[in-house]
Amino acid sequence: MENLETAFKERMKNAMKAKRRDELDVIRAIRSKVGEETKKEGFNGEVNDALYLKVIGAYSKAMKKAHVEFEKLGAAGAENAAKLAFEVEYLAEFLPKKLSQEETRPLVEAAIAATGASSKKQIGMVMGNVMKNHKEQVEPGIVRQLADSLLD
Repeated sequence: MENLETAFKERMKNAMKAKRRDELDVIRAIRSKVGEETKKEGFNGEVNDALYLKVIGAYSKAMKKAHVEFEKLGAAGAENAAKLAFEVEYLAEFLPKKLSQEETRPLVEAAIAATGASSKKQIGMVMGNVMKNHKEQVEPGIVRQLADSLLD
């Protein structure tokens, strides 16, 4: 399997040839963010898949938040919301798949047992436990929702 840097270069070349503007925009944004990361003080690593995944994850998260805001604007924000939705969907294939609510439930139940949590006031402890052990696998919103429903 090729690395993400090579994959993005190849996709960029193909998007330019096919004049796929939306795809080109998101690829350029990611490559630019990777470049910014390498210029940060203290960066002494290499440009590898881990760096790309970190950047893609952060960028996707920001675009999801912005998408929600543009959707709130209705027709005035529809064009930008659609663009952001495309970017999030495009980048999703590069990110690790998250567990479903059904798959997350046993992790939350185990965290409740491990922490001894018994009330909604202790949701933070439960979330902390789950996120510490399964951060890449779960959606925080689902963890919170499950913990809220399982605790009194």
